[in-house]
Amino acid sequence: MRQPWLGVAASVLGMAIALLFISLFSFPTFVGPVAFYTLCTIPFQVMAVVVWGANPPFVARMGQPGKGLALFLLTLAVGAVIDPLALRVAGEGINPPGPIPSHFVTIVVPTTFWLAIMWGGWPFTSGLKNPVAAGVALLVASYVLTYVGFRIFFNYDFLQGAPVYLASAPHGLFNAVTALVFYVTALAAMFLVLCFDLWPLTLLPAVMKQPVLGIVWSVVAVVGAVIATQIGIGSMGTDPMVFLTRVTVPFIFGSIVVLNMFQNSLFAKLAQPVKGLLNAAAAAAIGYALYLVYCMVSPMVSGQLESGPPGYDYEIWIANALLSVTFPILIFLAAYFAYWPLSQKGGS
Repeated sequence: MRQPWLGVAASVLGMAIALLFISLFSFPTFVGPVAFYTLCTIPFQVMAVVVWGANPPFVARMGQPGKGLALFLLTLAVGAVIDPLALRVAGEGINPPGPIPSHFVTIVVPTTFWLAIMWGGWPFTSGLKNPVAAGVALLVASYVLTYVGFRIFFNYDFLQGAPVYLASAPHGLFNAVTALVFYVTALAAMFLVLCFDLWPLTLLPAVMKQPVLGIVWSVVAVVGAVIATQIGIGSMGTDPMVFLTRVTVPFIFGSIVVLNMFQNSLFAKLAQPVKGLLNAAAAAAIGYALYLVYCMVSPMVSGQLESGPPGYDYEIWIANALLSVTFPILIFLAAYFAYWPLSQKGGS
């Protein structure tokens, strides 16, 4: 089986597994402790795939499915360690976790992508010769930097008086929901740049070296998030949570399918920027189509959910179903297991 059909088959399999997994839990359990735990596994997974190439020295000699299983179990173990620590640091250890600690573990994911991809692991990969040590250092830095940003930019005063409010909640510069949506939208902008294989930055050799690339790419991502949120939320008046679940999250999910599951193969023979435009269009279309699929099946998986304020149950379910569960399962299949058992050659 070759690409893109291998990616199609793996994506369908991954989504089926994800929806089956979600159906095992009630809505409060899924969006509470279950999603919180899966979010605690994703930063390690991102690091393991990007920095370690899903092939660290301690599993390099193993074949499939042993290698994938070893990395999968290690990811689950790391998540089990991080989960109570993150809950203690950002949520006063209160279980089930409320929106405040859940926001914290959510934004660690974009931070890890930022360090691992936009900054290419710099300075950890350049300063530490041992790739395992470099990866662990990057992971720790992701949580530390996220916590600093969380305290500076997120403000939960609007929750005061609510049962989920915490005395330790940050009193930062921006409404926490707005900050969350902006942060995740900046990640979507990073994926947009990846759709173009970093064009036109690749035309400037001086920019394609770290840390210059990390700085420039970060600025591009922030500017992209500003433009997108100003248009979608500011000018069009879209509710931030609706914008997140109907625009930002579907585009990220579609980008993962196009770039990771299809291995950037859909328009591989075309040159930039045409390839990038088509990649981005495909990511947006596929992501939104899959968003609609999840919308249709959600009543069968988790029952009828209310959309919009005050609870945003439907929006929270969609965001977690796509990015907290389906995304890591897809990456498990594509990167950890190299598409096994669908392919014995990793889809090449």
